[in-house]
Amino acid sequence: MVATKCNFIMAKQTAKKPVQPSKAPNRSMSKSIFPLDKINFIMIACSLALIVIGFLLMTGSANTGDTFNNDIFSTRRVVLGPLVALAGFVLMVPAIMYKKKVAKPQVEEGEDTIVKE
Repeated sequence: MVATKCNFIMAKQTAKKPVQPSKAPNRSMSKSIFPLDKINFIMIACSLALIVIGFLLMTGSANTGDTFNNDIFSTRRVVLGPLVALAGFVLMVPAIMYKKKVAKPQVEEGEDTIVKE
């Protein structure tokens, strides 16, 4: 075996400079990390309350084997309860999808700069 010398070319290592934070406030850092805001949770809670109220309106006594209970066909149990529960389920979608509108910064008169968000 013949021993050969291998020349390895090593890349020059450069020291990375630390990233300096910008002087302008960063909007993405000030936002919360949760996708839903407080208003979303309030709207979701109201929707859940409607669903529970709708199901409570549908409750009542049942038929027994000996007697027939006409209350099972009452308007409260057949119409009102399901409509209230359905309204709760339908309102759940906008409660989750709702997003607050952010006020745009105003540009002073005479400035020709474009404000980027």
